[in-house]
Amino acid sequence: MNKEEYKGIFVFAEQREGEIKNVAFELIGKARELAEAVGEDVTALLLGDQVSPLAQSLIEAGADRVLVIDSPELKDYLTEPYTQAVTHLIKTYKPEVLLIGASTIGRDLGPRVSARVKTGLTADCTALAVSDDRDLLMTRPAFGGNLMATIVCKEHRPQISTVRPGVMRRRPADKSRTGEIVNVDMQFDPSAFKVRLVRKEKKQKSLVDITEAKILVSGGRGVGSKDGFSLLEALASSIRAEVSSSRAMVDAGLIDHERQVGQTGKTVRPDVYFACGISGAIQHLAGMEESDYIIAINKDKFAPIFHVADLGIVADLTKVVPLLTQKLQKAQMKT
Repeated sequence: MNKEEYKGIFVFAEQREGEIKNVAFELIGKARELAEAVGEDVTALLLGDQVSPLAQSLIEAGADRVLVIDSPELKDYLTEPYTQAVTHLIKTYKPEVLLIGASTIGRDLGPRVSARVKTGLTADCTALAVSDDRDLLMTRPAFGGNLMATIVCKEHRPQISTVRPGVMRRRPADKSRTGEIVNVDMQFDPSAFKVRLVRKEKKQKSLVDITEAKILVSGGRGVGSKDGFSLLEALASSIRAEVSSSRAMVDAGLIDHERQVGQTGKTVRPDVYFACGISGAIQHLAGMEESDYIIAINKDKFAPIFHVADLGIVADLTKVVPLLTQKLQKAQMKT
């Protein structure tokens, strides 16, 4: 492989039903940073049916170019058509780096694409950088989160990484940015389409996704029971927050997995994060340490969570949380 032929940083701009997912904008922001470090351009890959009008928003987010494959075969995500499309773009335009969001779609698409183009993939990265040799330094938790491993793909291109939603920070849109939008013709191989979509059923969700929440009230093993979570729910209700948890509470069956924060859950970056009864194991910190302001409540003054907290309260949460809720409710009534 002649690595000199591969230039630029590509980002898979995931969209669903005509809406570009936030992780795509986060990755474009990171790609912009990496590209400026090595003097390359950022290219967004936009796939779907009747999605061309979305291209400009990707340029405003930081892309220099958008490659669009607009085709009925890509209306809904199916592994084979999307893999064919991304593989075609890679072989045609030869990117040095490809970034994909580690969503359900990205985790399915990334390995298929890397296998087709015979290169490596580093999954669930939490940090990205570029070495002096232009190798992508892809850092991710390893051995159950007990250490961080930095992985390099030296011999093959493109270097592919999937990154969890919420890990990278989205840049503000710049309406004045201009860029190139290229509509790419794609000849699919329908004989390889072994799966078809029969129907879609949407699960109605009344709760806000915790990755989108501005304030999170999160409970750990110290919460102890459903009654303990009722206290957290009351606090969350008083400040229009969402309730989340550590893995221990999910394993105990007290809260759904979609509410889990941490290495095996979701990565969040709220304005305020209440860590109630959470010890602060590295697996949990990996999912929330980038929160703007962290408030920890724990009766163990030696709990690791206090090392990352902006404000720590050493006390029994069953006594502190109701008092805090009461104070906040009174403050709300005054306003």
